[in-house]
Amino acid sequence: MKKVGIIVGSLRKDAFSKQVADIVAKKLNEYFETEFIEIGNLPYYNQDLEVEGGTPEAWTAFRNTMNHVDAVLFVTPEYNRSVPAVLKNALDVGSRPMKDSVWNKKPAAIISNSPGNIGGFGANHHLRQTLAFLNMPVLGQPEVYLSQIHTLLNEDGTMVEGTSKFLDLVVTEFKNLIDLY
Repeated sequence: MKKVGIIVGSLRKDAFSKQVADIVAKKLNEYFETEFIEIGNLPYYNQDLEVEGGTPEAWTAFRNTMNHVDAVLFVTPEYNRSVPAVLKNALDVGSRPMKDSVWNKKPAAIISNSPGNIGGFGANHHLRQTLAFLNMPVLGQPEVYLSQIHTLLNEDGTMVEGTSKFLDLVVTEFKNLIDLY
């Protein structure tokens, strides 16, 4: 069975992104094994650390974990119209050394969210641009921008019905993309 790694772009314990990722993971589990990938413990990427003979253990563990997933779901908030620093750092750590990038040819899907009205549009598109450079085939349609996220989550940890059905479609299309690889 193929494995989908799930990366949440927020470190906050009760982050909306984490709640959305939990919901989507349950939907993905119908087709795939899923694994949440921790990114909060990664030291900032600095090539000098590797050149000077001391690749941080957290980088090595992260890269090894990513090498054992077949696809990646990114669920992220938007910070200042872009990707949170912790997520960008994970992308940078995984992309090096260049010839051994953990991202190469791994199908990806992006779900962005925001308590505001544009659903993390800036983060979604900045992330999409980075993933394209990293040679990841990214789900093109449907795009997922969850605006007013606090109104889409029920107290019992579920998603409101209309959004839940939309996420079913997203999972189906992501499955179709993964099946191509």
